[in-house]
Amino acid sequence: MQGADQFIDLLKELIRSPSVVGAEHAFFRVLQRALEERGARVTWYEGLLVAQGDRPDAAMFSAHIDRHGLICTGPNEFQYAAFVTGNRSDLLGNSVSEKLMMKIVDRFQSVPVMAYEPWSGSYRGTGVIRNAYVCEYRNNLIFEVDGLEHLVAGTPVAFTDRLTMANGILSAQLDNVLTATHLVHLYALGFQGTAFFTAQEEAGSSWRYLLEWFRRFNDGTDRLIVVDTSPYPDRETADRQQVVLRGRDANAEFHPRTTAMVESLCRSNGISYGFKDIYIDEQNREAVALGNEPQSLGSTELGRIVLASNGFVQGTTLQIPTTGYHTMEESSTMAANEAFSRLLTLIAGEAGAI
Repeated sequence: MQGADQFIDLLKELIRSPSVVGAEHAFFRVLQRALEERGARVTWYEGLLVAQGDRPDAAMFSAHIDRHGLICTGPNEFQYAAFVTGNRSDLLGNSVSEKLMMKIVDRFQSVPVMAYEPWSGSYRGTGVIRNAYVCEYRNNLIFEVDGLEHLVAGTPVAFTDRLTMANGILSAQLDNVLTATHLVHLYALGFQGTAFFTAQEEAGSSWRYLLEWFRRFNDGTDRLIVVDTSPYPDRETADRQQVVLRGRDANAEFHPRTTAMVESLCRSNGISYGFKDIYIDEQNREAVALGNEPQSLGSTELGRIVLASNGFVQGTTLQIPTTGYHTMEESSTMAANEAFSRLLTLIAGEAGAI
């Protein structure tokens, strides 16, 4: 990877900067500085930060920057921020499924956390998650935290995180600070196109901010490339490909020509790839044959915006394979990151943005 040491240093810095879903303003400030130091022009919109070089229409990438965390909802009471931000409660008839709550309830036991002021990022204290349970009266997930009894409602609480590196593997809460870092680093490599950084993807709202930007200028596209991480059940399965492509998700078909362009660059440059939708289809055929329930194709930022815009905004996705999805130990290999970075520069070069 070009500038690998600089990339790792930047990743460490951004991972340590909190960006809880629904409280991303402080992270946008950190991101703005990092982008401007690398020569990009930065514009803020609600829920969206836009970085542009000298040829903004040449190539367009997008990454969401929010991560999972908690939000204080009362005296010494904390809830999962994605549920609160997405207004997913029994009171509104849009409740989180019991299956999803039980999947999360034991995920963050004894995890250290840090509270911060949402606009400035100012430190408000540290604590440790003591317990999590489903409130029988509200049918909602409640966290108990030692050390943050002084917080007022509305204060975001991030999982305290650090990047670890061992045996060629990067580990942290990587979704989605990892590919956001790649886009910032791309400007250091000479990128002159446009990069979008969106808020509230984990709450299902990021596509709204992105679509509003395109409608603001009445200028659609079929070349938007949305970057993210992509979870696999184990390291062996993840390592079958260096990058992950998609032809579709549960919401929409992606742009065939843009997807084919990315696939062609992978083939001609020796970058191994897999299609996540094909992988899920294969898994579902096996599941159905065994009498098990099939899994969803998943819902991506791109799929949501394609569906909502009736194809006014189109493109494809490009993802890094990971394991340990939505945990503090989400992991990806350095080899996958090197291939991903190389592919970004190839795409940008193909579009004349480098």
